[in-house]
Amino acid sequence: MEVVFHGHACVSIKKDGYHLLIDPFITGNPQAKIQAEDLNPDFILLTHGHNDHLGDTVSIAKQNHAHVIGSHELAHWLTWQDIEATGMSIGGTCSFPFGQVKMTPALHGNGYIDHERQEIIYMGMAAGLLLTMDQWTLFHAGDTALFSDLQLIGNRYAIDLAFVPIGDHFTMGPEEAVIAAEWLNADRVIPIHYDTFPAIEQDAKQFINQLQKKDIKGIALQPEERLHFPLDK
Repeated sequence: MEVVFHGHACVSIKKDGYHLLIDPFITGNPQAKIQAEDLNPDFILLTHGHNDHLGDTVSIAKQNHAHVIGSHELAHWLTWQDIEATGMSIGGTCSFPFGQVKMTPALHGNGYIDHERQEIIYMGMAAGLLLTMDQWTLFHAGDTALFSDLQLIGNRYAIDLAFVPIGDHFTMGPEEAVIAAEWLNADRVIPIHYDTFPAIEQDAKQFINQLQKKDIKGIALQPEERLHFPLDK
């Protein structure tokens, strides 16, 4: 299995011939080092419908005939854009050819902002995504504050890799993200949702150092940096 970080909260996962893409904010993302048209996923998974997570979903999905997985309301909106989509809700689990997706809570807003029309479109509840693919379990926390159910998730599932926001301002900051990492008890933790804009600038190396003090293994991936599983323990 290969995992690629594309900056902000966008992650690619490739396994057994399937290509998954989470929160494809590429166009307008100053961290992105790849073009949206160069991505060819089979499935796109969305934590929520904010512009910096929904991103290039519509164009990428249409170009690749990709199937999109997201909240019930967001999936309905995407079908109106002639995109094949599966809607889920918090607590639900669905099976797909690549494995299973469970939608977990996230404490965050969820509305798509249409600047031209000056409208905000409700997209359901924001979520985290728990992916089970054979022996591997990956958790993308999405945009969230620190909340105690993260401990429940860590106790319930053996997580190999967790993506946790550290940017503060819109999500939890580094100090609370360290607590989240402790609760999730993942084999590896990757910080996301930081340094994209001035409001969320953070020192990822310092965050990794704080994890190490708690005997937690963390990796601050650079855009287009790759991880290959199995990782060294």
